[in-house]
Amino acid sequence: MVKFDLVGMDSPCVDLAVNVDKIPEPNHGELVKNVSWQGGGKVATGLIAAARLGARAAAIGNIGTDIYGTFIRTDFIRHGIDTKYLLQREDKSTHFDIVISDKKTGGRNILYYPGTSESITEEELPLSYLQSTKYFYIARLDEITIKAARLAKQAGAKIIMDADSGLPNLKEELPLIDVFIGSEFIYHSLFSDSDYEKNCRAMMEKGPEIVVFTFGEKGAAGVSREGYFQIPAYKVETVDTVGAGDVFHGAFAAGLLKNLSVCETARFAAAAAAIKCTRIGGRAGIPDMDTVKKFMETGMIDYKEIDHRVEFYQRGIEHV
Repeated sequence: MVKFDLVGMDSPCVDLAVNVDKIPEPNHGELVKNVSWQGGGKVATGLIAAARLGARAAAIGNIGTDIYGTFIRTDFIRHGIDTKYLLQREDKSTHFDIVISDKKTGGRNILYYPGTSESITEEELPLSYLQSTKYFYIARLDEITIKAARLAKQAGAKIIMDADSGLPNLKEELPLIDVFIGSEFIYHSLFSDSDYEKNCRAMMEKGPEIVVFTFGEKGAAGVSREGYFQIPAYKVETVDTVGAGDVFHGAFAAGLLKNLSVCETARFAAAAAAIKCTRIGGRAGIPDMDTVKKFMETGMIDYKEIDHRVEFYQRGIEHV
């Protein structure tokens, strides 16, 4: 019996999101224009994006018993995500990031502390959840994640891969993946030219049913059995690109669950990611379905509910 639309597995984290005009030189300072405590992590943020867009989701992973771990669990639950198998390690610390986005370059710098909470083990894999989801969502290809993906696939789930960096065994594990979404960094590590169609088709021949690459402000390109597509990015006033790819992936899953065509799914995901980029951090700006639809139809963004989220996450981690 299918219980979930999407189950994701990763080690979620907490982001202290900071916006500045520019990164200071060594031994200099810079005024912080905006600060926000938000959850982070590729799969974690993608799950919340999918849940905001109507998906029934569950998180598998590890956190500590510190305030950050409590925040992560609470934020998942706030968004309707099942956390039964988000394992809290006693007396361990949670992954924590400081994410600095600067207006001058439009880029970001990340300082991270991985924490001491041990990753989930093979014995702790929740078979009942892996066997009761339409899609299983991953961002790593370590031994335990691969094991979990195989168990889910054997039970009929489709595997969605968020491929960003640090995946040395990607080529050999490509047949395991059904929906491959790669960043421009992965694209340039795999290919030396910009023939997107040729390269996407070459990857699809290795196993995935859908192959998509995202290129930030240059849009996205991909291929499926429906054919090849290339879409532009939506034009918005960008404040913070942190989490844009994660939101794209979660929204892509939501689009597939709504039975949109693959090209329309990519447009839908790009719209959700663009809206997110207009507000600080990876989660505050994640839109709901009505907001995405209105933006796609009119080009206008309704910020009433989003700005309530922005204010909520700015209150300080002890109050969120």
